[in-house]
Amino acid sequence: MKLSVETERFRLKRPFRISRGMRREACVLTVRIERDDDTGTGECVPYGRYGETVESVRDSILSLVPPFDRTELDSLLPPGAARNALDCALWDLEAKNSDLPVWKCAGLSPPKPLMTACTISLGSPEEMYEESATRADFPLLKVKLGPSSQSSDQLAAVRDGAPDSRLIVDVNEGWDFEELYRLASELVRFGVEMVEQPLPAGQDNQLAEEQFPFSICADESCHTIDSLEVLPAGYDMINIKLDKTGGLTAALKLKRQAQLLGYKIMVGSMMSSSLAIAPAILVAQDIQIVDLDGPLMLSEDRNDPLHYCDGKVYPADQALWG
Repeated sequence: MKLSVETERFRLKRPFRISRGMRREACVLTVRIERDDDTGTGECVPYGRYGETVESVRDSILSLVPPFDRTELDSLLPPGAARNALDCALWDLEAKNSDLPVWKCAGLSPPKPLMTACTISLGSPEEMYEESATRADFPLLKVKLGPSSQSSDQLAAVRDGAPDSRLIVDVNEGWDFEELYRLASELVRFGVEMVEQPLPAGQDNQLAEEQFPFSICADESCHTIDSLEVLPAGYDMINIKLDKTGGLTAALKLKRQAQLLGYKIMVGSMMSSSLAIAPAILVAQDIQIVDLDGPLMLSEDRNDPLHYCDGKVYPADQALWG
């Protein structure tokens, strides 16, 4: 077995803003694992919010000495980006070695195309109107919001630009409880169906004090299956991301346990290429919200990229992954 890792950068079509900052490119780490003339690949996105850097994640990946297999990873590395790339590469390698698709190796049903949200970057009301108007053919838009003082105007602009699209909102921990409570009626007025991580993780116990007329989804507050044991009341949905769980293996376990506990499921991703989205599509089957539009934001994607059409993302060709 031979292990290698490469830093790759994909420029975005336009700057992408959330409440924590702005990006002009997607910076990813690509892992390749070779064995028996086959090569498995996986991708991860180091994320500063969780204390990760490109260098730290790269070092974690290269700290492993081959050979190792997928069942050992959770004892070798903690959940996070490094384990995600390795886990997905090992799934891909297993599929190639066995000449079976990953979904079959994992005991899953054949994946279907999925309706995905399309993300509207945080900006001025004028900027958000322009972007939403160009995305108005998407049935579901995910609107990034920041300081609450502008949120009503920004939502009005998006609704004007895309009058027929369903709306969900992502605040990225940008509000406090009073802001959420104050804006609740405005969110309802504009038809918002779900608000993702409105309060900072660790400061979200207040969510249980109010019954909101829309779903509240945990993102930064829910990383792994262990998070479910301590997740504050008030959330009725969780956002599963492979870079948080540490790979496809852990994401599938988290999905099953969350559904048993009655949570609705959203599957999302970091800013990444088609290679990172391909395994997430397997987790995103038969759930409530899919948010896997990252490749649509790139100026250039992988060879054999995912296919997007009419608001849907299609399962990966095996030439890409799986």
